[in-house]
Amino acid sequence: MKINISIDDVSPHPFSSTRVLDNCNELIEEFPDIKISLFVPTAYWRTMKPGTTTRDAMNLSNYPDFCQEIRDLDPNNYEVGFHGHYHGIPGKSDNDEFQSISYDEAIHKVDLMLKEVEDSGLSDVFKKIFRPPAWRMNPNAFRALSDRGFDLFALADLDHALKTYSGAHFQYTHTMASQFPPFVPLGQQQKCGIVYHASEWDSNFLNSEKTGELINFIKSSDEKDFVFLEDFV
Repeated sequence: MKINISIDDVSPHPFSSTRVLDNCNELIEEFPDIKISLFVPTAYWRTMKPGTTTRDAMNLSNYPDFCQEIRDLDPNNYEVGFHGHYHGIPGKSDNDEFQSISYDEAIHKVDLMLKEVEDSGLSDVFKKIFRPPAWRMNPNAFRALSDRGFDLFALADLDHALKTYSGAHFQYTHTMASQFPPFVPLGQQQKCGIVYHASEWDSNFLNSEKTGELINFIKSSDEKDFVFLEDFV
C-alpha cells in the first residue's frame, strides 16, 4: 500500500497556518519515513466566509517568518506544491479560482504564483505540482499550467471535482486522492492518497483527534510504503 498524506491551505492565515505542522511532527515521530505533501496558496485571500476573511491578500513575500518555516522543513518528510494564487475569486467565492477560467486568465494566475514564490525566495522549495483549490479546475487551467512547466496534477476522485476536469486530466500526469476524513473515511487501498486541510474551520482539519486516527490506521497495515506524489503516479 502506497501512502501519501497531503495537507491543503497551509498559509500565513492565522486560522489556516503552520500550526498543523505540530500534528505532522507527531506523525513523523511515529513514522520517521512518512511523506507529507503541503499545498500552499501563494496569496491566500478569503473574502466571503465570516470569521475567516482578511482585508488583503496574504502574499507569501510579506510573511518572511512563514517562508523561513517552510524553507526549514525536512525534505525527507515534506514536499511543497502550489494551491492557487488567491485560492478563490475575491468578492465572489473563497474557492473555485481555476474552475471557470479562460486560458489567458489561467496563464496570468500561474505567472502570479510563480512570481510570488520567486519573490519569497522559495523557488527551490516549491515543486511544480498543482492541486486546484477546492479540487476543481477546467481544461483551460490544465493547459495553461502545463504550458508553464507544471508536470504533475494532484487531483481528487470526487464527482464534483471530476466533472470540472471534463476528462482533461487523462492528457496529463496526475494522481487521484480518494480519502478525505471524515467526508471519505480512511480505508486500505493500493494507492492511499489521504487529504487534510490546515484550516481550523474545516471539518477536514488535521487536528489531534484525526492525527490519532491516522496513526492507528497506518499501524494497522503491515505492508506500506510512504511516497511523495511523483512516486504515487
